Amino acid sequence: TWARPEALEIRALRWEAFERSGSASSAAAAARGPRARRRTSRAPWSSCSPSRAQAHEELKENVEVAYIPMAHTDGDNLDPETVLEALRPILESTTYPKVLQNAKFDRLVLLSQGIKLAGVVFDTMLASYILHPDHSHNLNSLAQRYLQGIESQSYESLEIGKGKTIADLKIQKVADYCGMDAYATFHLLPKLRAELETLSALHQLLIEVEQPLEPVLAQMEYQGISINQAYLEQFSQQLEKDLEAIEAQAYQHAGEEFNLGSPKQLSKLLFEKLELDRRKSRPTKTGYSTDHQTLEKLQGEHPVIDFILEHRTLSKLKSTYVDALPKLVRSDTGRVHTDFNQAVTSTGRLSSSDPNLQNIPIRTAFSRQIRQAFIPESGWLLVTADYSQIELRILAHLCQEPALVKAYQTQADVHTLTAQMLFDQENITSEERRLGKVINFGVIYGMGAQRFAREAKVSPSEGKVFIDRLNQRYPKIFAYLEKVKREAIAQGYVETILGRRRYFNFSSETLRRLQGSKPEDIKLDKLKGLSAYDAGLLRAAANSPIQGSSADIIKIAMVKLHSLLQQYQTRLLLQVHDELVLETPPEEWEQLRSKIKETMESALKLRVPLVVDVHGGQNWMEAK
Repeated sequence: TWARPEALEIRALRWEAFERSGSASSAAAAARGPRARRRTSRAPWSSCSPSRAQAHEELKENVEVAYIPMAHTDGDNLDPETVLEALRPILESTTYPKVLQNAKFDRLVLLSQGIKLAGVVFDTMLASYILHPDHSHNLNSLAQRYLQGIESQSYESLEIGKGKTIADLKIQKVADYCGMDAYATFHLLPKLRAELETLSALHQLLIEVEQPLEPVLAQMEYQGISINQAYLEQFSQQLEKDLEAIEAQAYQHAGEEFNLGSPKQLSKLLFEKLELDRRKSRPTKTGYSTDHQTLEKLQGEHPVIDFILEHRTLSKLKSTYVDALPKLVRSDTGRVHTDFNQAVTSTGRLSSSDPNLQNIPIRTAFSRQIRQAFIPESGWLLVTADYSQIELRILAHLCQEPALVKAYQTQADVHTLTAQMLFDQENITSEERRLGKVINFGVIYGMGAQRFAREAKVSPSEGKVFIDRLNQRYPKIFAYLEKVKREAIAQGYVETILGRRRYFNFSSETLRRLQGSKPEDIKLDKLKGLSAYDAGLLRAAANSPIQGSSADIIKIAMVKLHSLLQQYQTRLLLQVHDELVLETPPEEWEQLRSKIKETMESALKLRVPLVVDVHGGQNWMEAK
């Protein structure tokens, strides 16, 4: 259902009105035609400064919404080329400020038509995300939340029909649909801006980080990345042989053939025939769980477990990446184009989908080979720029633990330092350093003794000794993490260095009653019997300022790099959390290498230096 103010008339423009408009100025706030699903709108004022905010109240009752039909299969369409050329001076000008819902989508559509959108001063979707990261940010949800009597119509409600597109609908029906979206977006602006003006840090984050990042992401999506399809075909054939060999070994150790992909058959084999410890699993409808966590717990009890785990890893690798990626190469560009989702995660991180190129596995030698398939433009180099230990550096900045701060300021090996503290000895073996690394990264994510013992491959009692010893050696780390948990309980949210908020809704009545208390008055050791859900939220709260600040820093770096690269052919392709992937012509590589490093390392000044490793190669694996 949707509502339209009775006084609002949405007109589908005809040629006469279009020509009278004076190069289509009356259509500046209109929604696009049926070539794409989402809409763009522009508020009809020449400046979006706060001093013009009152203009909206005066204009809102007299807003005219116009729809420009260009590609309907039936009806009086306007010529697309003529319309786009008439709108180009407005769309490409910063003189005409524009307000959009999900500007990246519209920017990409216009870019495909040769128009470079400029002058976007407010994105209602990004504003909602900054204010309420856990809410839905689509236009329907925003209209319901902020606007009474104005509802945006969902795309699904158009009931287009099988085998048809929106272009097959009547012009007026699409005009109503697109027009109400423009109208709703126009009215969301003052609501969202008023809310932001009471939260200056979030307002600044929107204007200086999130909105400048949007065109960077659009350009990255538009550019895409090349895939070596011949290499993936060979890799797939090799994996098929490896999987067959693993199956044969699994059958040999099990004493029978079985379906390695069947949870029911695995459960019967492991817990009935082989009589492995059922206490390390949990009952299911088909027997006992044989999920990854269960199999990890069972490792060492029988050799077949290792082959089952390896088979699962390679099978997923083959189906999800090696065989799937070539099918995702677009015929018109010869490249794979991912979607970067800017308003999804509660921490501020970007996510990637269709396909997810932030989740390319790297833990095993086999999985790392997938990166060999990602290649630059012919004759160019692929470049990776990777923040070194950025989350640990942010932790050092936030907790101000002297030993950790000094280590980073003097470029010492932090993992060796931690191992020296844990083992009370100067000379550290590679295995002892590995334990130092596991516990350093584990503490950021609230790793307890049990989890550390499993990751470090030590006994639970040894794990507890190591955690306790780290607490003694780095007291300010644990004091800081406890402080953040208390703030999450008292305030209902925590903040990054730049003020990004992540909100927490605890289920426990005990924690709910403490909201509004002074953080320092909350005694965490007195909170007994918390649910697994609330305990998980507290661990997430402790990590959020670290992970969220890391996300903010790399976003700033991307905006700065994008600006720098306007003078070059080099272009950004991917972001994988603390790593950026670029492609560059060889003649620009040596000149840009130090500039990329300097730009990223200066993204935000901390108490400890940010360090970026920059490498180039013929593919993503080689560039690492």
